[in-house]
Amino acid sequence: MRQIQFVSDNDIQLLESGLALFPAMLAAIDAARHDIYFETYIWACDDAGNAVQEALIRAAGRGVKVRVLADWWGTGHRGCSRLGIAFAEAGVRYRVFNPWFKRGVTRTHRKIAVIDREVAFVGGINVNDDWYCDYDPDTRLPAPRWDFAAQVRGPLVATIHFEMQAQWARVGHLGLIRRIGLFREMRKPLPMDGDKPMQAAFVVRDNLRNRHTIQRAYLQAIGRAKKSILLANPYFAPGHKFRLALAHAAQRGVEVRLLIGVGEIWLQDMVARSFYPKLLASGVQVIEYRKTQLHAKVAVIDDDWSTVGSSNCDGLSLFLNQEANIVVRDVKFAASMRAHIERGMADGVLVHRDDFANESWVRRTGYGVAYLFYKLTMRIFAIGYA
Repeated sequence: MRQIQFVSDNDIQLLESGLALFPAMLAAIDAARHDIYFETYIWACDDAGNAVQEALIRAAGRGVKVRVLADWWGTGHRGCSRLGIAFAEAGVRYRVFNPWFKRGVTRTHRKIAVIDREVAFVGGINVNDDWYCDYDPDTRLPAPRWDFAAQVRGPLVATIHFEMQAQWARVGHLGLIRRIGLFREMRKPLPMDGDKPMQAAFVVRDNLRNRHTIQRAYLQAIGRAKKSILLANPYFAPGHKFRLALAHAAQRGVEVRLLIGVGEIWLQDMVARSFYPKLLASGVQVIEYRKTQLHAKVAVIDDDWSTVGSSNCDGLSLFLNQEANIVVRDVKFAASMRAHIERGMADGVLVHRDDFANESWVRRTGYGVAYLFYKLTMRIFAIGYA
């Protein structure tokens, strides 16, 4: 497993929703001179998706080398085909991740762009309109989807660029010798700096050497927490080790607050609620976000550790899919993240222990059955989930 390595002297800005991300990303694409790597899970055929598509085509038209990777399941077969036709005509190099599940069930759930090796964008925001549901683009949300990304400048961009090069090569038709060479190249240690601000790490999850890297980053930070843990996630269904770490932190006096998205997928809601009794009994505060679609995957621990990325706290993200997070050790960035999460929590509904004590046995049994079904499914497809 690759160690989590922090690089110093970065400039990282937190971007809330596509309203902040897309103008910054489009400006960087339009200023590109050399190369662009772009990877996403969902690419919608809407105003946001068309704007990014047209910007990448403009870049290719002025001689920039543009490489685009979209996930077949997230974007859909029809959407991937539409992009392929448009990009082929424009000279954009384009690949689809794992079409028709030819390489198993793993998906790329990452949302990354690197422009000219100078600026990168990493987060949870897909290429789609904030006002429409991720899985039903015809459904308008009651409020813009709540999500985040990070704009990165500085030495960490080189690490992100290298990973994007490797991903592009992996998805292509590599022979055995070239794959071995790529694996050896990935084993080389990444650069480390001293203790200068702003320190950050690019943390990925794959099914080679980084199977547990994102969970490990979380567990290390949770285990070291002294004052507070604030975590916001739409699909909360981590393994036993993760849940136990949160409970132990609360029991030793750390303030632990979870903001969990509900109201999208009833089975996911039931699985998450199956964890509530033990979490609440240990002192963890649980807040449900019902204002709109919560898609943010963010956390802040104590005063100087925070993360933003694509990884949910569930079996799919932590044990199966390809994911990418930024982990930042910086007081100002953490303060900004904390303020955003606390505003989200203010829009949520606090769950009380009595709420579950008074629920019918039928509903409580349903939560347990949902969890057992989910756990069995994850053990079939995601090695390591427990």
